Amino acid sequence: MLQLVEISLSQGVEDMIAVTGATGQLGKLIVEQLLEKVPADQIVAVVRDPQKAQALAEKGVQVRQAGYSQPESLAAAFNGVEKVLLVSSSEVGHRVPQHQAVTDAARAAGVKLLAYTSILNADTSTLLLAKEHQPTEAYIRASGVPFTFLRNGWYTENHTGSLAAAVEHGAVLGAAKDGRFATATRADYAAAAVAVLTGKGHVNKVYELGGDEPYTLSELAAEVARQTNKPVIYKDLPQEEYAKALAGFGLPEGLANAIADADAGASRGELFTSSHDLSRLIGRATTPLQESVAAALSR
Repeated sequence: MLQLVEISLSQGVEDMIAVTGATGQLGKLIVEQLLEKVPADQIVAVVRDPQKAQALAEKGVQVRQAGYSQPESLAAAFNGVEKVLLVSSSEVGHRVPQHQAVTDAARAAGVKLLAYTSILNADTSTLLLAKEHQPTEAYIRASGVPFTFLRNGWYTENHTGSLAAAVEHGAVLGAAKDGRFATATRADYAAAAVAVLTGKGHVNKVYELGGDEPYTLSELAAEVARQTNKPVIYKDLPQEEYAKALAGFGLPEGLANAIADADAGASRGELFTSSHDLSRLIGRATTPLQESVAAALSR
């Protein structure tokens, strides 16, 4: 039976770092990489279901139960914490009040830094996915809490996760035309978050995060074809048709529409950045597309 760490025992521990959504795809990677940098008892994994964090607890990480929609639980979860990483909620349509609750709890706890995983080019983005990040950023700025905005670009896994089907059908589908995606892996973005949480000089900074080597979906298809020695092309669809195709593959309608909208945004340059903020933060080049494709095809 998992035993939650008593919050009272952590009083006085210095430099405690809390990560929300710590059992999610990104949050888990962030905690794992933090463990390479700081003692486990200085890491607080904020989770909705503590049972899913048992492996972290066994490593000595403090596991605290809290939900984005439970403000009272957040106040307790941030007790004694110096830095908070707010991993954006996955509940599209409900994220603004949830993020505001986390911000309020962080302010009440007197944290010295609130880092937030936002979206690339958030201040100018017209993507559907940006509509909840923009008011969140504004709320955090107005709160007075020292912040860092980690404006994450598209995940490479958003493309490589469906490569088996692309190989089977001989086509990568999309609605991005020849737009370039500056993608990076979740592990790359996790490393950037860890660099901010464990480093200095990041207060009130905004980082536009993306991969070093942007690519088009035609280039993605060509790389898949090269590695598999099979014919794979890029088939560009109208946005509405692509959304219907994604829904036909089993994606919820809202998510299908958001992905198709993101592809359309990519055709306008909204998922591209030449900032190299990501590679500078992590101190290495971002994961090459060839490596990500190879890893996906080997599974």
